[in-house]
Amino acid sequence: MPKGEIDLPYRVATLSILDEHGRLDEALEPALPDELLLKLYRAVKLGRLLDERMLSLQRQGRIGTFPPIRGQEAAQLGAIAALREADWMVPAFRETAAELWRGRTIRDLLLYFGGYDEGGAIPEGVNNLPIAVPVASQLPHAVGIAWAAQYRGSDQVVMTFVGDGATSAGDFHEALNFAGVFQVPVVFVVQNNQWAISIPRSRQTRSETIAQKAIAYGMPGMQVDGNDLLAVYVAAQEAVDRARAGDGPTLIEAVTYRLSAHTTADDPRKYRSEEEELAWAGRDPLPRFERYLETKGLLTPDEIEAVEAEVKAEIQAGVEEAEEAMKRLGDPLAIFEHMYAELTPALVEQREELARELADGGGEV
Repeated sequence: MPKGEIDLPYRVATLSILDEHGRLDEALEPALPDELLLKLYRAVKLGRLLDERMLSLQRQGRIGTFPPIRGQEAAQLGAIAALREADWMVPAFRETAAELWRGRTIRDLLLYFGGYDEGGAIPEGVNNLPIAVPVASQLPHAVGIAWAAQYRGSDQVVMTFVGDGATSAGDFHEALNFAGVFQVPVVFVVQNNQWAISIPRSRQTRSETIAQKAIAYGMPGMQVDGNDLLAVYVAAQEAVDRARAGDGPTLIEAVTYRLSAHTTADDPRKYRSEEEELAWAGRDPLPRFERYLETKGLLTPDEIEAVEAEVKAEIQAGVEEAEEAMKRLGDPLAIFEHMYAELTPALVEQREELARELADGGGEV
């Protein structure tokens, strides 16, 4: 057999519509309704200001460790806005803005990061999965949900989020392989924020892009400017439409940057330079999108102030609601719930023993 080349069906596309200097490619600009654009802007603002408030609460000891999202709001919201309510969202642990878009309350977020598992409960009828802290562990679940939707003949689509570090995990490759083989309706959104805690993107893979990993699994891969909300939305909408039409999965690499720490237990100054952080701060998605809306005549300085005041009031109400709930929650007996449909005899015995100790004043530790 002579030496030749295999003609692969996919190439890696890249997309940027609105750059950090405010330059807009009008030929690629999506025709989004003004109402949706303003809703997205408010959601970006809410994600940013809630992040700042949560950092303050954590430093005061009022909640525990949490992962900031500063700088990644567009990568989340541009993607999640392409879903319908009946579709599924399967998050990792840094999708605060996307979760708020999908109906999670500030109260529940603060409860969760305050150490109350009640904050992680998903209301009946809401097609979201809870936060998944173990890296990439949620991806097989996302693919399973998509396979079930396909099997039932539903037109539901599943969107799942991971970071660049998760692409080194076995679950990532197993999930993409299964999704490609069975052509299930799932969209993988990789938020490439350049750092997996202290491991840089360059030490994560030798691939030129993360998007090109899709080719090995027989699906389209696209790299987008993850700080360009318009580009993320266009890429996500294309991927969602493809999945809904029965044309299988897509991998989207949203190139962004974590402007804050990995979590509040991390100090990024130990492993990255101030010059790098300043360079990426100039690509911040919030002022970029804000300028775009001002140019379109959809926002004025007064309206920006009004949105900020409204969002801050919403956050304050959520904080007060969460802290009031914390006074009533935290029943130790709740640890026996939600694991089994029917408790095993051993767990029944343990639950009764703990209940007796609590009734007697807590017992000895």
